[in-house]
Amino acid sequence: MAKGEVKLLDFWASPFCMRVKIALAEKGVEHEDSQEDLFGGKSELLLKTNPIHQKVPVLFHNGKAVLESTIIVGYIDEVWPSNPLLPTCPHARAQARFWADIIDKKVFEGGAKIWQSTGEAVEVGKKDFIEILKQLEGALGEKDYFGGDSFGFVDIIAIPFSSWFLAYEIFGGFKVEDHCPKISAWIKRCLQRESVAKVLPDPERVYEFVTTFRKMQGIE
Repeated sequence: MAKGEVKLLDFWASPFCMRVKIALAEKGVEHEDSQEDLFGGKSELLLKTNPIHQKVPVLFHNGKAVLESTIIVGYIDEVWPSNPLLPTCPHARAQARFWADIIDKKVFEGGAKIWQSTGEAVEVGKKDFIEILKQLEGALGEKDYFGGDSFGFVDIIAIPFSSWFLAYEIFGGFKVEDHCPKISAWIKRCLQRESVAKVLPDPERVYEFVTTFRKMQGIE
């Protein structure tokens, strides 16, 4: 196991930060967690180390910063190679990275179209979001996890968003389980893992956070 100091600039409700914490937990890597105040004033360390995006997560390993959650998860997998997250087959690795990219580009943004909208736009957002989940169901197929029998890279990239699903359901007036039962079953399966259960926040707390954030943005 690679040695060295590991620190994470974190925000509790960020699914992108959750990815990193789950990956570290899967590898058994101890780390220092530093919560950022994203609304009251970001730290100088965050602004200095991620000046382009000014976003969390930022992982520090032996004082060197690594940015962007999917890149960080890949870095963790390389630096701590035991219990690999990506498959050994090059084609399977490419497929995993493809679906991780789809998740990065569509899931959070799709959910935001629900909770950031009002009126008819909510229905449009809900329809688009359910379609994204159905695409992921197709990738999951009859497997327990996206990579097959074992929890891995794509699962880590995707599962944190489930902590936001309650907020999407309440603001969108639907249930994920009614439309995407395989995704719902996959979520329950992932939550049985200690690494996931300890990291994901209570969905009710996330819903309260989203409600407050809507009010801050003047969405009623």
